[in-house]
Order: sequence, then structure tokens, then C-alpha cells
Amino acid sequence: MGNNQHTAPEHQEKNRTLTLLAVLVILVIIGTGFSLFAGSVRIPLSKILAGSLGETEQAVLVHLRLPRTIGCVFAGGALALSGLIIQSVLANPLAAPNIIGIHSGAGLMTTIACALFPNVFNLVPAASFAGALMASQLVLFLARKVQASKTTLLLAGLAISSIFSALSDLVITFWPDALIGYTGFRMGSLSGVSMERILPGLMAIILAMMISTLCAPELEVLSMGENQATMIGLNSKRWTQIFLVLSSLLAGGTISFCGLIGFIGLIVPQIIRKLFANESSFRILMIANVLAGAFLLLMADFLGRVLFAPFEISCGILLSLAGGPYFLFLLLKSRRRSLFSQKNSKTKNDRKALHDH
Repeated sequence: MGNNQHTAPEHQEKNRTLTLLAVLVILVIIGTGFSLFAGSVRIPLSKILAGSLGETEQAVLVHLRLPRTIGCVFAGGALALSGLIIQSVLANPLAAPNIIGIHSGAGLMTTIACALFPNVFNLVPAASFAGALMASQLVLFLARKVQASKTTLLLAGLAISSIFSALSDLVITFWPDALIGYTGFRMGSLSGVSMERILPGLMAIILAMMISTLCAPELEVLSMGENQATMIGLNSKRWTQIFLVLSSLLAGGTISFCGLIGFIGLIVPQIIRKLFANESSFRILMIANVLAGAFLLLMADFLGRVLFAPFEISCGILLSLAGGPYFLFLLLKSRRRSLFSQKNSKTKNDRKALHDH
């Protein structure tokens, strides 16, 4: 009887988790359908099943919509997973690749690669990864050596991001033709992507996703804090470096074909943590983040295409319009909580001093 009462809540929670995952899968399928078949050129699914697509419709579907949809699915999932990893490694729920400078570092190295080696297209994913890794190592150095608070670390990341962005602009000033479509690259867009363009980054993303999922238990332990992880027996420094490399692969692979899309790495992990609040498996959280990130970018890209048609709004703009206010809300909420805890601590200390007196 006691065992049945104990397992009933666990069974209910498992069912809830499976239901949420199923809903996320359905949302991704729906988002994929919108991305492939809806837009300025409507492509009925019945025509595809009947094999009666016209030449124009077939060209739009195969050469424009399909690479763009695949790019959205993997880029959105990669950015969300990268955000989860960064937040876990730094033990900071407000951290995200675009906020702490990882995006800007990848963008800088991509711009330099295009300026110095314009004919070596396959160099772009490697340069993106190198820039992302450079920025993440710099942030980790600040976190460890300076022992900065969470808010200070975020401000330092924003400063690093501004410096890298300014250096990217400087490179473009001297080599204006270095990066074709630089404006779209800075805002983040999947307009005009092709399978040839996304393939190198796609391979890096898939590899990083597979390794990250396999190493989910280590990331879960690391998210408790380096001291706690070391006490449990985990080599925290080595695993921190491993996860920063994986996060850089995810962010760099994405930036190499769709530019500096921001805030997915902040918004999605926050939402998933609330939805899966009682979920004990970190691997489930990773999968949920990938699915939710894919859906969010699919819908942002689709809305950017149809809201102001025939004009197209970059999905990066829409995500920044949504993510910027959300980040400010989280920052103010975190600050308010910190002030409240400080006041409580001061009150307790005062009471203790009076009692001792």
C-alpha cells in the first residue's frame, strides 16, 4: 500500500514529462509544416502527395524552403542547448551565448576569416568555433580569477560582446566586401541559405548534440557548482572545458550559416526549467531544450516572412524584440531577490546582535 502511494506521484510525473515531450514534438512538426508549405508561395501538401508540383513550386520547396527549414530546426535546437550548457557551467541562469560575448567572438572570427581568406568557404565554421571558444574561455577566466558576482559577470560579458562587435565593424570598414550580407549576418537570418552552406555547420552541431546528450550526467553534477562537483568526485575543471568546447561548437556551427541570432539560448532554458520543474533527468531537459529551440526559431523565421510580406523581417530582429525585455525582466527580478536576501540577512544579524547583547 505504502509502495503504491509512493510510486503513484512518480508515475504521474513520468506521464507529465512524456506528454510535454510529445507536445514539443508536435509543435516542431507544425512549425516545420508552416516553414515548408506556407508563405508568399503556398505549396499544398496534397500536391506533394499527388506528385503534381509545378516547376516553380518544386524549386521553391527544394532549393529555398527545405534548406531554410532544416537550418531553423538545427540552429534553434543548437542555440537552446548551448544556452543550457553555458547556464549550467557558469551556474548563472541569466547567462546566454549572445549575452556573454560568445556570439560576438564567433562573429569577429568569421568576419576576419572572410576578409583574409575570401575563397576558402569551408574555413567559416572553423573560424566561428574558434571565436566562440575564445570568448567562452575569456568569460570563464573572469569568472574564476576575478570571482565576479553573477550580475558583474553578465556586465563583463556585455562589455566583451561590445568590443568584439566593434572589432567586427572595424574589419568590415577596411574590407567592405569581406562578408556578403553583413547586415543580415549581424541581425541573424536564414534568408538565402543553401544545403551547401549549412552542411559544415550542421555536422558540427549534430556531433556536439550527440556528445552533450551522452555527457548529460556530468553536466548535471557540474550545474551544482564546481566545489560540489569536486566533492562528488568529478574533475570539474576538465569537464568545464569539455562543455565549453561543446557549447562553442553548437554556437559556432549555427553562426556560420545563419549569423548572430540571439536570445534563444536565454529564453528557452528558462521556459523549459519551469515546465520540467520536477524532472530529475538532465538528458530529458536537453532534449526538451532542443525541441523548444527548434520550434521557436521555426516560428520566428516564418513570422518574419509573412507578417510584412512582401518585405521580410529578420528572425533575429523578432527574437531580440522578444528577448530584450525578457532579459531585463529576469535581471531586475534577480536583483530584487538579491536585495531581499541581503535585507533578510542583515535583519537576522541585527536580531542576533541584540540577543547576544
